[in-house]
Amino acid sequence: MKKEIGGYFSLEKTITNTSIYHEKAIKLNLSRNALLYILRIRNYKKLYIPFFLCNSIEDSLKKNNINFTKYHINKKFLPILTKRIANDECVYVVNYYGLLDNKTLRELQKRYKNIIIDNVQAFFQKPIRNIDTIYSYRKFFGVPDGSLLYTNSLKRLSLNEDNSELRFKHLIGRQVDGAQKHYEEFQNLELYFNELNLLRISKETNEITSHIDYMTARRKRSKNFLYLSKKLSNANKLSLPKIHGAFCYPLLVSDGNTLRNMLIKNGIFVPKYWPNLEDLNKFEEQLANNILPIPCDQRYNVVDMKQVSDILLEEIKNGHLR
Repeated sequence: MKKEIGGYFSLEKTITNTSIYHEKAIKLNLSRNALLYILRIRNYKKLYIPFFLCNSIEDSLKKNNINFTKYHINKKFLPILTKRIANDECVYVVNYYGLLDNKTLRELQKRYKNIIIDNVQAFFQKPIRNIDTIYSYRKFFGVPDGSLLYTNSLKRLSLNEDNSELRFKHLIGRQVDGAQKHYEEFQNLELYFNELNLLRISKETNEITSHIDYMTARRKRSKNFLYLSKKLSNANKLSLPKIHGAFCYPLLVSDGNTLRNMLIKNGIFVPKYWPNLEDLNKFEEQLANNILPIPCDQRYNVVDMKQVSDILLEEIKNGHLR
């Protein structure tokens, strides 16, 4: 079977001895529920969220009767938000693709005072002292649930433990016979998550994440990202910093849909994050339609990255990237 690149993870490989990562975080079942946790312990009356954001967050806020207002982002991925933020209000800052470093995030805290950082796409970026921050296991590793929350609040919620026994089928299935055969199971699970209540991380996921080789994953992601940067930076409409343990290589082009379909035909699965969003500004529309999050995670090596970049570079010659 031809090696597939990208798409959802198979069950994460584990090792006997590993350093614990994010050991001081509160472990919960989903990132959208980690946000609910913060809102409950902080008792914020209003939340500011980006227009360019996963619908699951907005749906969760509506479901839980939480007041929110949307804001746009600029070309530096920063909030376009000049309103004075009240003491009982908060700004939800998304660290898209891990492009916002901690210095930038500290400046945002100074500007808005109350912020929550969404580091779902920046697992290996260190949390900042005294800033509520959310991470995701599921976005970086093959596990059935799992999010992490840092907060300096001493208040804690009493929660039941999640149970993920029935969420392994697609993870194991991909390992055995590929992503496409089990993609429907993966999609159904994503729909199921929309109804999943705030719970502690499942026992099963907690066990797996205590045996992940985080340092190797970080090193592989960094190496793959660097390779793609060297090969594709001239074709990228974004200027990217060096990212350690990158979520993906975000490639912004002129015709993302055509290239995405071409890559999929070659067994390279590049998702389209957050389709069907409304009221976006021009830059956000570019991101929604034309950004290609090229996989560069720990499942792959430089040989795989060469395969991906060679296909894209061939398209440059054909004039499809610009």
